[in-house]
Amino acid sequence: MPPRDTLTSRDLHRAVALTERIGRVFDQRVVGQAGLRTSLVTALMCGGHILLESVPGLAKTTAAQTLAHAVSGSFHRIQCTPDLMPSDIVGTQVFNYGTSTFTTQLGPVHANVVLLDEINRSSAKTQSAMLEAMQEKQTTIAGELHPVPTPFMVLATQNPIEEEGTHVLPEAQMDRFLLKEVLDYPEPAEEVEILDRISDGRMTRPLDADRLTLDEVRWLQARVDEVYVDASIRRYVVDLVATTRGRGPVQVPGHDRLVRMGASPRGSIALMRVAQAVALRDGRSHVTPDDVRALRHAVLRHRVVRTFDALADDVTPESIVDAVFDAVPVP
Repeated sequence: MPPRDTLTSRDLHRAVALTERIGRVFDQRVVGQAGLRTSLVTALMCGGHILLESVPGLAKTTAAQTLAHAVSGSFHRIQCTPDLMPSDIVGTQVFNYGTSTFTTQLGPVHANVVLLDEINRSSAKTQSAMLEAMQEKQTTIAGELHPVPTPFMVLATQNPIEEEGTHVLPEAQMDRFLLKEVLDYPEPAEEVEILDRISDGRMTRPLDADRLTLDEVRWLQARVDEVYVDASIRRYVVDLVATTRGRGPVQVPGHDRLVRMGASPRGSIALMRVAQAVALRDGRSHVTPDDVRALRHAVLRHRVVRTFDALADDVTPESIVDAVFDAVPVP
């Protein structure tokens, strides 16, 4: 654990300024969707990946493109279909008849920001290839390793409607996403603002905000690791995650009837690291309990596996997470 004085006031001021610059770029393209913006910036700072769930037309693609532009990174969009092959994502070897040799053609996963649109429409084999690139930060083509660029971030989307012929991500694979954000429709005033921007051409106007460089993004990611986490906060995180498994210091009434499986240690790591990013974004060199609570739904909603009774009674994972946080004593 880094010492308390690792981050200087100058570092904190710079970190806040960098995140604010990303926000100014977002303001030019994305209307509302504050939760999406917060989750994207947090996942970028943590070097993690994010799963987005919503009906079509809620600016997921626009947000991904804007994030890539805000950090001066390369962007690729992969539209998942049932016939999409792993080689279509990671790349393949192409035979050159002129030289009678094979050359490697890298796939679209080799970009700083990758949008994997409707991941649940691709086959399980293709999903596995993408998840391997996310976890290992590299791809293998004909036995040769090819690292992905740094920073590297995947935004996978899934559509909760029209699920015929789709391949739902298994819980074990969903756990590899740092965050899962569920988007809702915009407010009427926000939707009017969208129409106004389209009418006056602001949605197609070139972005003029001051963008980050990739080196600045890497600097920001390195500073997240230096945010101090006290032993009491680490114990608080462990108690929260253990309570989702029914093994915490307190018992949530009816928890066993609603939860089939709680979060794994990967959930503890994600909860702590996200809290560090939240603290850094707010200009603090240490984590508070409020930082742990800030993105609790995004961190844990896809890591809590509900029972059939919970599904039948329409008990949301967010309500289960809230019950856990309300039950565990705050240090």
